[in-house]
Amino acid sequence: MKKSIVVALAHLILVLSLGGKLLYDRATRPRVWVRTASFDPDLPIRGRYAALRVQVRAPWMKDAPDYQNDWVTLSEEKGELVARKSDSSTGVLITHWQGARLPAGYGALQEPLLFFLPEHVRDPSWVQRGQELWVEVTLPRKGPPRPIQLAIKDEGGWHPLTIR
Repeated sequence: MKKSIVVALAHLILVLSLGGKLLYDRATRPRVWVRTASFDPDLPIRGRYAALRVQVRAPWMKDAPDYQNDWVTLSEEKGELVARKSDSSTGVLITHWQGARLPAGYGALQEPLLFFLPEHVRDPSWVQRGQELWVEVTLPRKGPPRPIQLAIKDEGGWHPLTIR
């Protein structure tokens, strides 16, 4: 009985410490809104989430060849997500390819951000003509951005989505 209580407490401490770190990062690390697009990731295991391809400003990709990948570190500059080239693996890879419909000087995170959705909510990633999907992200010290919330931008302005 004592061993099971010790194991349960160890698990609880582990989960609470991870949750605390994520909340601390959200409160102290930069946040930025990023234009994104949803796509079907073709994964063998699918859940209730939107897979989001995030657009990142990468000035050196202005004259990119047909296909290019680069390791980067991410930062926020003037309210925009910006990539800086890295010579070593950072865990964050951006890519640019012909036909990607990205503006000149932009790439996309190679790994999609997964935004989990409650079971009863309509998938907000399917936008109508004239609308753009945006995601607010936290930029941790290392690794990819962490999604916080979604918004739709259209002629009428900016509309953060309440997903509960």
